[in-house]
Amino acid sequence: MIKLYEKGAYVLNGTEIIDEQQVSSDILFHKTGENWSKEEAAKNTLAYEILENHNTSGNMDKLRIKFDKLTSHDITFVGIIQTARASGLDKFPVPYVLTNCHNSLCAVGGTINEDDHMYGLSCAKKYGGIYVPPHQAVIHQFAREILAGGGKMILGSDSHTRYGALGTMAMGEGGPEIVKQLLSKTYDINMPGVVGVYLTGKPNKGVGPQDVALAIIGAVFANGYVNNKVMEFIGDGVHNLSVDYRIGIDVMTTETTCLSSIWVTDEKVQEFYEIHNRPDDYKELKSKKVTYYDGFIYVDLAEIKPMIAMPFHPSNVYTIDDLNKNLYDILDEVEKKALISLDNNKIKYSLKDKVRNGKLYVDQGVIAGCAGGGFENICDATDILNGKYIGADEFSLSVYPASQPIYMELIKNGSVAKLMETGATIRTAFCGPCFGAGDVPSNNGFSIRHTTRNFPNREGSKVTAGQVASVALMDARSIAATAANKGYLTSAENIDVEYLKPKYFYDSKIYENRVYNGLGKPEPETEVKFGPGIVDWPSMVGLTDDLVLKVVSVIHDPVTTTDELIPSGETSSYRSNPLGLAEFTLSRKDPAYVGKAKEIQKAEKARIAGEDICKANDELKDIFTKIHEKFAVDENKTEIGSVIYAVKPGDGSAREQAASCQKVLGGLANIAKEYATKRYRSNLINWGMLPFILSEELPFENGDYILVKDIKKAVAEKISEIKAYVVNKDMKEFTLKLGELTDDERTIIQKGCLINYYRDMK
Repeated sequence: MIKLYEKGAYVLNGTEIIDEQQVSSDILFHKTGENWSKEEAAKNTLAYEILENHNTSGNMDKLRIKFDKLTSHDITFVGIIQTARASGLDKFPVPYVLTNCHNSLCAVGGTINEDDHMYGLSCAKKYGGIYVPPHQAVIHQFAREILAGGGKMILGSDSHTRYGALGTMAMGEGGPEIVKQLLSKTYDINMPGVVGVYLTGKPNKGVGPQDVALAIIGAVFANGYVNNKVMEFIGDGVHNLSVDYRIGIDVMTTETTCLSSIWVTDEKVQEFYEIHNRPDDYKELKSKKVTYYDGFIYVDLAEIKPMIAMPFHPSNVYTIDDLNKNLYDILDEVEKKALISLDNNKIKYSLKDKVRNGKLYVDQGVIAGCAGGGFENICDATDILNGKYIGADEFSLSVYPASQPIYMELIKNGSVAKLMETGATIRTAFCGPCFGAGDVPSNNGFSIRHTTRNFPNREGSKVTAGQVASVALMDARSIAATAANKGYLTSAENIDVEYLKPKYFYDSKIYENRVYNGLGKPEPETEVKFGPGIVDWPSMVGLTDDLVLKVVSVIHDPVTTTDELIPSGETSSYRSNPLGLAEFTLSRKDPAYVGKAKEIQKAEKARIAGEDICKANDELKDIFTKIHEKFAVDENKTEIGSVIYAVKPGDGSAREQAASCQKVLGGLANIAKEYATKRYRSNLINWGMLPFILSEELPFENGDYILVKDIKKAVAEKISEIKAYVVNKDMKEFTLKLGELTDDERTIIQKGCLINYYRDMK
C-alpha cells in the first residue's frame, strides 16, 4: 500500500507521523513540550543538513553547492573535459572518476570507443583523476564501492547518480554542470522541497527492490509529486532491508523525476563501509525530534507485490498477478499507449501475439547494470534457477554483474556456475542493455529487464528502419522465475525457493591492480591522446538583440524523453564528435528535423560570414519584408536559428547532448508547456539556448517563423514576459516566458554558451 499525503507531514523522532492537515501548534507542543514552526522543523531534514554543509552562498534559499566528488562515464567525459579544457582547466580540483561502462564494446565506428578510453586515461594522468578501464565496473557501482561517504555530495553526468542509501546525497546532471565544478564554480539551485518516504513493514518473500521502486514510481510520476524535490527515506521498514535492497530502490528514484535522495543510515550501512575497507566513510544519519516534510509518501512494504512496468515508461506499472489475470485487457491498454509513444503508423505493434496457451511469453530476460547487477539480486536469482534450465526456445537470459569484485565473489560462491548450467550467459560490467547497446532483441521481441528504463527504442530497435521491440521492467527475482518457467511470465511469489543469502566478501585487489589512481598527482606534461573521432566544439556566437526562429519540429506527446531528442544505443559511439552526433538528433521521433534545422542554419552561417542571408535561404526575403512592415530590425544583426516545441521535454537521461546537438545545428531555443526535469532545462541554458515556456494554445505550426523582439534586453534586465510574433501569420502576437534564471545563467545565454562564458572570463 502506498499513500500520498495531500500536503506535508510532521514526523516526531522518526516514528510518529502527523498529517499537516490535522496538526496545530498545540498538538506539537503537547507531544514535544516545545513550540515548532514549519520553517524550523523543515531544517531538521537530513537533506537540509547536507545541503547546508555544502552551500557556499550563505543563503539557504539560493544554494551555491560545491560537491565533494565527481563521476562520469565514457559517453560523457570526453565532451565534459573538452569543454573544461576550452574554458581553462588546469587540474581536477576534486576527485573525478572516469568510468568506461557505456561504450565498452568497440564494435561500432572502428576505433572510436577505445580512442575515447585512451583520451580519458591520458586526462586522468594530466589533470589528476581516477580512470576505471572497460568491464571493471558500471559507474554507479564503482561509486558505491569507492566514492560514497556519509554526509557527502557527489555530482555525476549520468541521471542515475543516486547513493542516498549509503548516506550520500548524489545528483545526476548534464556535462556542463560537471564542467562548472571542474572550474571550481558552483551548482546553483533554489532550496528544493523535501518529500519524506516512510517505509514500514517487511517485503514478502519474492518481492525485490525493483518491485518497491516501480510501485513508488507508479504512484508519483504522472502527478509530479516529487518533481525536482529530494526524496528522504525514513521509517521502521528501512532497517528490515539489506543495503543492497535499499540501493536497488534508491537508484530508481531518478525515474520519479526527483532531484536527489537520502536515507537514514544504521549498522547495516556501517557494515557496508567496513566490508569495503572504508569504515571512516560511515556517518550515522537519523531522524531528529521534529521534522517537517513538504510532501509525504507512506509505503507498507508488506503490501507490495511483484511488479512489471510495461512499455514504454517505468511508471506504466501493474502487478504481475493482475497482468496474468487480465492479460488481454491490459495488453490492449498497453498497445493503445504504445501508439502515442511510437508515433509511427507504419509500424505494427502488438503484444497480444505474445500470448501462448493463455500465458504471456517473453523473448528475453536481462539482469544488469546499476539497478539489477547487484550481488544480492544475482544470488537470489541463482537460488530460483538452481537445478532448472531456461529451455532451448526463443527465450534467453543474460546476467551482468555490476562490478568485477561482485563477479569474482559470484564465481567463488558458485553462483556463476549454477547460472551457466541453466543456459544463462554471464557478461562483464556493462550498461549497454539499459540504453540499447547490448542484448538488442529481435524485431517484435519482448524483453523483461532489471535495468532502469524502458523508453521507446531503449532496447536498441529502430522504428525508422521498420523495427520495433519493447522492454518491460521487472525485478531480478521475477525474471529468474520467468526463466525457470522457460519464458512464461511468472511472479517470484509463485516460486517455492529457499534464499541462501550468502555473505559478500569484497576483494579490493581487482581495483588496486587495474584502476589508475592519480588523485592529487596531476602530471601536466602528459600529452592528451586524441583519436580522429574526437572533435572540438564548433564556435558559437552570442545572443543578439532580436531573434528570428523557424519552428522545425512540433511534438505533441505528453512527455518527450532525452532518448527521443538524441537516441541512445549505437549513437553513443559518436558522442565525442558534436557534429557527427548531431546527425542523429530527433532521428527516431522526427527524421526530417536535421535537414530542416540545417536549412535555416545556412542563413545564420551566411550572416556571421557577412554574406547575403536571403541567398542562403530564400524564404527569409519574404519573412524580413513582413517584419520590416512593423519593426525596424537589421537582419544582419539578428540571429537566425531553429526552435522545437514539445509539451514536456527532457524526461530521462542527464545527457547534455539532448541540448547541444540542437545547438550545433543552429537551435537557439525550446518552447514547452513545462520542462520534465531541472537537468534538461539546465542543459539548454548551458548551451546558450532559451528555455521558453508557453502556457497558452500554440499560435504557430511546424514551419512557421517567429520573431522574438528585444530578447537580449529581456534576458539582461530580468523581464519575465517576452513578446513574440508569428511572422507568416500576420505578425500574430503571443507571450513567451523564461522562468527563473540566475545571474550566471543569464550571462551564459547572452554569451552564447558556457564555453564562451568561461573563455571571456579569462
